[in-house]
Order: sequence, then structure tokens, then C-alpha cells
Amino acid sequence: MSELSVRDFYDDLAHDYHLMFRDWDASMAYQAEVLGGLVSGCLGAGPHTVLDCSCGIGTQAIGLALAGHRVVGSDLSPVAAARAVAEAAARGGRLPPAAADMRELPFREGAFDVVLCADNALPHLLSPRDLRTALLGMGRVLREDGLLVLTVRDYDEARRNRPTATPPQVSDTPDGQVVTFQLWHWHEDGERYDLEHFQLLPAQGTWSVRVRRSTYWALTRPQLTGFVAEAGFTDITWHDPASSGYYQPALTARRAHSVR
Repeated sequence: MSELSVRDFYDDLAHDYHLMFRDWDASMAYQAEVLGGLVSGCLGAGPHTVLDCSCGIGTQAIGLALAGHRVVGSDLSPVAAARAVAEAAARGGRLPPAAADMRELPFREGAFDVVLCADNALPHLLSPRDLRTALLGMGRVLREDGLLVLTVRDYDEARRNRPTATPPQVSDTPDGQVVTFQLWHWHEDGERYDLEHFQLLPAQGTWSVRVRRSTYWALTRPQLTGFVAEAGFTDITWHDPASSGYYQPALTARRAHSVR
């Protein structure tokens, strides 16, 4: 799918994104604790300067900012980035925003201790060229020996089983329950799939159905490891959910001195 369709997907979803969580604030706190632990385990206690280059409405960035890190949030969707700023302010935090494509990060070289790209954002990039461009840009804005943190779905498992749907997630709102689920339509290459994101919202005794669509590249761990190494990162390590406590597999890597 085109860049514009990805932006449209998140522009449209920004108002409802929190409804995917039973308790969005609790999820923010949990994710900040786990991701902060990965960061401190690699770089020390901090606080650290962090770029969340796919911040969305702030699910990871806000929690890290409230934990004391100096966080900048950027996202392809200006609607999502604006909401992240507002949600951070409402919780007493500060989150400088930028509406930016992760392939064209508008920050100076070596500006950050950490670059975070979480919640399966990277697989929106559908070609090796775009993936290499994004990873090289992340390396450019990291300080030497800075930390890259990526989290993605367990696509090794998905590529084996090729699921066609996700289990429904149910959240409670003042107006009633909201149900979120996805349908996956796999391409012939067996690596990419079109996603239909459904939300069923209560509406005067019936349901209002909202559907958004995008495309993903189901990158396996060996594939993503190869791209990260090719971009000049070292000390590439995968952290399973069972060991890290995070809900997705996470990759950490260090910017080598030679990355430009």
C-alpha cells in the first residue's frame, strides 16, 4: 500500500486507538516499565534522550516521559502525534512532537541515546529499500553506541501458520463495550498481508462498525536481524516475551561507530 494509505489508516484510527486496550493508562505504565528496563539494562539507569519514531497516540512515549526520560515523539500521522502531545500534557508530562516519516527523520546526527520503534510499526515498510532507509536514518540520529529498540509481532510463528484473524479484544467504555479484531489476507508471496482492522462500537442498542485497512510485511527474526546488521548495528539481541515481560518480541542493537 502507499505511504498515504498508512497515514490515512492512523489518522483515522487516532481518535479510537485507546479503545484497543482494556486500560490504556495501565498499558502505558506497563510498557514503560518493561521498555525502560531494556534501556537501563543496556545503557544504565538514565534518564536518557529517547526518540519514539512511531509514537502514535503515545502509548510508549508518554509512559517513558512520565518515568523521567527526555522523550521526543514523531509519527507519520500528524493527527496521532497531536493527540500524543495532548494526552501527555493531560497527565502532567511533556512530549515534543514531530509529524515525520521514519524514513526521513528530521533530527540532527547523534541527537538521541535511544531510538524506539515499537508496536509492529516497522513492518508497514514493504520493501527492502524502505526498510534499509529507515534503519540507516535511525542509526544516524543515534549517538555512537546508542540503543535501537524494535518490537514486532511474532512473525516466525505467523509465517508458519498464516492466521486469517486475531482474537477479539474487548474494552469497557462509559457507553458500553467496544470489540476490536483484525482480518488478515495473505499475499501470494507468503510474506505480506492486507489487514482489515475492525472496531464494533455501541450505538443506541446496535453496533457501529469502523473498518480501517493497511498492509504489513511479516518479517521473520532472521530477516529483520539481517537488515539491522546491514544498517551497521552491532550487539543485536532478541528478547522473547517470556523473558522480557513485553507483549511482543523485542530487538535491541547498538549503533556502531561506523554508522553514518
